Amino acid sequence: MTATLERTEPAGPAGPEAPPGRKRTPRPGRVRRLGLPYLLLLPALLLELLVHLVPMGVGIVMSFKELTQFYIRDWGTAPWSGLDNFKVSVDFDAPVGEALLHSFLVTVAFTLLSVALCWLIGTAAAVFMQDTFRGRGLLRALFLVPYALPVYAAVITWVFMFQHDNGLVNHVLHDQLHLTDKPSFWLIGDNSFIALLTVSVWKGWPFAFLIVMAGLQNIPRELYEAAALDGAGMWQQVRRITLPSLGAVNQVLILVLFLWTFNDFNTPYVLFGRTAPEAADLISVHIYQASFVTWNFGTGSAMSVLLLLFLLLVTGAYLALTARGRKASHA
Repeated sequence: MTATLERTEPAGPAGPEAPPGRKRTPRPGRVRRLGLPYLLLLPALLLELLVHLVPMGVGIVMSFKELTQFYIRDWGTAPWSGLDNFKVSVDFDAPVGEALLHSFLVTVAFTLLSVALCWLIGTAAAVFMQDTFRGRGLLRALFLVPYALPVYAAVITWVFMFQHDNGLVNHVLHDQLHLTDKPSFWLIGDNSFIALLTVSVWKGWPFAFLIVMAGLQNIPRELYEAAALDGAGMWQQVRRITLPSLGAVNQVLILVLFLWTFNDFNTPYVLFGRTAPEAADLISVHIYQASFVTWNFGTGSAMSVLLLLFLLLVTGAYLALTARGRKASHA
C-alpha cells in the first residue's frame, strides 16, 4: 500500500503566496495604520490653513488692489492696481518709499543688536548655571520671569520706568549715579532706540537662556573633566567643548530669535503707542501705520508681502549656509 504525500507550500508571515499575476490586496488593518498619521495631522493642517494661509492669501490679493477707506465695507469691489502698490513702496526717492527704507534699516540694526545681546547674555547665564551652588534653582526661576510675564504687563512697567520726571531709570542714572547732566527723554527722540532695545533684550534673553541650558544637558560632564585634567581653563572649555557642541541648538535659536525680533509688533506698539519715534520706527509698526492710520490697505499689504519675501529669502539663505557648514564639518 503506497501513501500519497501531498506537498504544501510553506506559509510566510502573511500566509500563502498569491499566484503569479494576481495582486495582493492590502489588509484593512495595514491601511488604517498607514492613514492614521495623516488623520492625526489633519486638524493641525486645517487650523494652519484657517489661521495663517487663508489670511496670507487674502493679504496678497489686497496688495494688488487700490484698497482705501472708500472700499473698506466691501473690499472685493476695490479696483485692481497691478504692481502700483509695490512700485510706490520701493520708490526710495518718494516719501513713502524713503520712509519704508528708513524703517527697514532701523529694524535691521535693532534685530541684529537684540539677537546678538540675547544670545550672548542667555549663553553666559546658562554656562554659569551649570555649576552647582546653593540657590541655583531659585536663580533659574528668577531668570525666566521676564519670559513668563505677559508682554503687555511687562512693557507697560517699562513705560513707567522710562518716564522723564518720575521714572526709575532717570532716578537711578541722574539722581543716584549722576551719570547724566539732566533727566533724559527715553520714549521720544534718539534715546527711544536704546529704550526699545533694552526692553527687547530684557524680555528675550531668558528664552535664549532656556534653550541653551537645555542643550547643555546633552554634553557629557566627562569632557569637561578630561579638559580640566589637561589644563584647559574655563574659557578654553567653553570655546573647545561648549560652543561646538551647541552648534545645532544655536542655529535654530538664532533663526527663531531673528524672526521673532524682526516681526515684533507688541513691544514698540505698547512702548510708544500708534506712532513710534523716527529712531525706533520698526517696520511692523510702520506697516500698521500705513494700513490703519492712513487707511491705505493696498500699500500696507504690498509692504507686508515685501517683508514676507525678505524673511523667506533670509531664512532660505541661512538654512543653506548652515547646512553647508554641517556638511563641511562632517567631511
